[in-house]
Amino acid sequence: MNVLAVGCHPDDLEISCYGALAKYRAQGHDVAVCHIANGNLGHAVIMPDELREIRFKEAEAAAKVIGATHYSIDIDDLYVTAENDTLIKKLAAVVREVKPDVVITHWEKDYMNDHMQTYYATFRATFAASCPHFDLEATTSSVPISPIYHMDTVSGAGFLPPEYVDISDVIDLKLEALSCHKSQLQWMLDHDGIDFLDFVRTCSKVRGYQCGVKYAEGYRLSQNYLRMVPRRLLP
Repeated sequence: MNVLAVGCHPDDLEISCYGALAKYRAQGHDVAVCHIANGNLGHAVIMPDELREIRFKEAEAAAKVIGATHYSIDIDDLYVTAENDTLIKKLAAVVREVKPDVVITHWEKDYMNDHMQTYYATFRATFAASCPHFDLEATTSSVPISPIYHMDTVSGAGFLPPEYVDISDVIDLKLEALSCHKSQLQWMLDHDGIDFLDFVRTCSKVRGYQCGVKYAEGYRLSQNYLRMVPRRLLP
């Protein structure tokens, strides 16, 4: 299968779905990751232009840890909106290039607008990519509408997953990928007093308790028309 994960900020996918992505890769599937926002406001000391470059490189390094192809739409933080036609064209181009059999992205009730808008942008772009005449300048052909899985929220707040992925065998790989985001790990420790690697490991352990394994990630399948399939697509 071809798997596409679309996250808002450069470390969102590592937090919520890199366990599943690592399992997909171990099973021989092709995995692509794409972040919409460039993360340029994710620090109180490092200025936006410098941070944008740092966070792109961190996301690139994290993708290499699991063997994923990395894309970036490069929208400034707090300016992510599904009404941005340029964003949709860029994301639809990624969708057409990857040709995903399944897409993973944020939940529509996540904790911040950029995350919610990333889901709506993904929903819109995956539909647009199926329309042959959506972008007459596109160099790739249209693709079928893909199923969408919502990944967990940060800390799992408000998210009750009906489906789980056992990531016990790849938890260290997931945390290794997250460790590439040094700017954010240090920022979280300095600003919020949170050891974010421990935070993510703990959340994964909680999801594991819920489904009877050591570590897990939680997911919800989009229930929209044309997005459901009669088989499990999660690893």
